[in-house]
Amino acid sequence: MSGSKQSVPASAPAAASTAPEAEGLTLTVHSLPSSQGLADAQRQRGGRLRMLMVLAACAAPVVASYFTFYVVQPRGSAYSELIHPTVDLPPALHLQDLQGKPVAAESLKGQWLLTLVQEGDCDEACERRFFLQRQLREMLGKERDKVDKLWLLPEDSPSPKPELIQALTAGVPVTILRAPRAELEAWLKPAAGQTLKDHVYLIDPMGRWMMRSPPQPDPSKLKGDLTRLLKANAGWDKEGR
Repeated sequence: MSGSKQSVPASAPAAASTAPEAEGLTLTVHSLPSSQGLADAQRQRGGRLRMLMVLAACAAPVVASYFTFYVVQPRGSAYSELIHPTVDLPPALHLQDLQGKPVAAESLKGQWLLTLVQEGDCDEACERRFFLQRQLREMLGKERDKVDKLWLLPEDSPSPKPELIQALTAGVPVTILRAPRAELEAWLKPAAGQTLKDHVYLIDPMGRWMMRSPPQPDPSKLKGDLTRLLKANAGWDKEGR
């Protein structure tokens, strides 16, 4: 009887694992800042903040004065002509006193300056302007010590008469300084159809020309402009130079 052979199946391959292989996790560890580093950073931020506060405190009064004129008070409400943008005092302005001694332009800063540009051979109209300059300062009352009177004399102009100098230096004196005519004309500008001598020019405590009066101004109206500026700028000024 023929015997049947029973085949033995080949060994089955190992069943594939249905579970996914575990993936390795990568962790990045950042070092924490040291307490010293945090303290240094805080000090730097605090220093910057203090510096910004000091700058803001210094600039605030000047900003307030211009805000008063340009925002709170419409331009049309000012009697005088406001100069916008303002014109800085030229640092290289060659100034001399009447004895020929050089005077630094920076020395003019720190006060409001009621400024006239007049010739040395001062006529009757010139004398009226100096009277107006003195009158304006006195009309300011308790604020007058924040304002100086300045006469800019063109360098090629004749010397003023001694009696005029004596009159202008009595009481609170007018500061008289010579400067090259071309340099004065490059800094201060008259209105159309006028000359430099026809106006009162107002220079602010930072040396910026910022206002020009009309020719033959009304003292009371011009005084109103000055009063508003001085009130807005009260934190900036100091009495006396």
